[in-house]
Amino acid sequence: MCLGIPGQIVEITDAACQLGMADVSGVRREVSLACVADRPLDQLIGEWALIHVGFAMALIDADEAAETLAALEGLGEAQETLEQMAEGAKALAPKGEVVQ
Repeated sequence: MCLGIPGQIVEITDAACQLGMADVSGVRREVSLACVADRPLDQLIGEWALIHVGFAMALIDADEAAETLAALEGLGEAQETLEQMAEGAKALAPKGEVVQ
């Protein structure tokens, strides 16, 4: 299974190599646009794409991007809660008992 994170294409960095800069939750990284280059690259600026291991894999609309980012944020919060519960269980366990 792969996980694509929504990112907005904000600039073209190397048209010859089909590279662009994507803003992924405030972090900018250069990505390959080869998989989504179905039109002149400058027309991709402002578009949302699912980013996976440095590649823009598919274009998505802004609503889908927002929903996906909210879901990922929720998963992160759930993971943080589970980790806090595990730490609490370890703190309450009798000395020497291993809690997983």
